[in-house]
Amino acid sequence: MLRLRLLTWDVKDTLLRLRQPVGLSYAAAARARGLRAQPEALDRAFREAYGAQSRRLPNYGRGQGLSSRQWWLDVVRQTFVLAGVPDGAALAEQLYRDYCGPHTWEALPGAADTLSRCRQRGFRMGVVSNFDNRLESILSGCDLRHHFDFVLTSEAAGAAKPDGRIFEEALRLGGVPPEQAAHVGDDYTRDYRAARAVGMHSFLLRTAGQQPEPDVSPEHVLPSLSHLLILIEKG
Repeated sequence: MLRLRLLTWDVKDTLLRLRQPVGLSYAAAARARGLRAQPEALDRAFREAYGAQSRRLPNYGRGQGLSSRQWWLDVVRQTFVLAGVPDGAALAEQLYRDYCGPHTWEALPGAADTLSRCRQRGFRMGVVSNFDNRLESILSGCDLRHHFDFVLTSEAAGAAKPDGRIFEEALRLGGVPPEQAAHVGDDYTRDYRAARAVGMHSFLLRTAGQQPEPDVSPEHVLPSLSHLLILIEKG
């Protein structure tokens, strides 16, 4: 059995997922204002706008003095422009607020139960996520915040996964050395490998149909969150 005292968790697509694709949400908000917008076009435009903004101003522009709110407002406005709905830019504030709560996000199957069982086993628990400062309210709204001793976002840490500094800050907050901590996430580079690079253990969530990378041991692969404690006890 692994001698672990701290478990840290990724959030998006590990504990929480969007209830529907971004394009559908944006199109619905536009229709409510009498604007015509195609969900598929909005999905493509969002990926383009988000990617360009992330490259130009990484980690929500924190290093350039930008607020994450302004960063996201710019992404939303540009999404509508790229999708050919320039009037949709007026929806930016509304959509920024819409993505703060449980009507937009939902817990993945097994998330709440797994977190409860991990707490019952006595683990300290923390979030390590490339998210902005809305994450606390999102976790509270989805009834998951109470499971965690701390919530560390890349915006607060000033470093985004796979940068090891965010994991080092999590270890400081958790009060444990890296060999007594494990990280759980769905991204091979940002979660699995990045945590191991600072000396932590890590587990990679891989749902049906997803193939793990060749260098990931089967003992580190989670077909579902409910397998976590089984693998910890095996280790």
